[in-house]
Amino acid sequence: MDHFPVAVIMERRRLQSRWADEAWEAVGVVPAFGDNPAATRQLVAETDRDQYLVGGFALELFRDEADNYFLNLSSPVPKVFVMWRKEDGVAKPLVATVSYGEAARLLDSGEQVDGVAMPREIADWVGAFVNLHYKPAPRKKIRRNDPLAQDREQG
Repeated sequence: MDHFPVAVIMERRRLQSRWADEAWEAVGVVPAFGDNPAATRQLVAETDRDQYLVGGFALELFRDEADNYFLNLSSPVPKVFVMWRKEDGVAKPLVATVSYGEAARLLDSGEQVDGVAMPREIADWVGAFVNLHYKPAPRKKIRRNDPLAQDREQG
């Protein structure tokens, strides 16, 4: 499978602050097999927070990003990275990725990116890809600072 359909859970928290009324954040990603891909539905409606499930995303894996997937999976808490923008007062997720590199490039370009814990089903899928395509860089022989080696070269 070359892609993995997911939905993003976005949360809006109401704030007691004179600088901002609310704060948005991606708080989860869930597998979305069989869901209406374009659907957005409210999951939680409380006085201090709302959560929305936003569908229509697919994680894709590329061979040239295998190093970044490996780094993500080998971290203490593997993440799915969600890039979102606030449009018309609502946070809209636009990209979901499991690549450290892609997330870093998005952050470097000034985008809002949140990392959320990677569900086991996605980790298993990414792990299978990494096992197939990740090739560790060959280890380079390091020349140690050997004062006797200098004497041998001169002698």
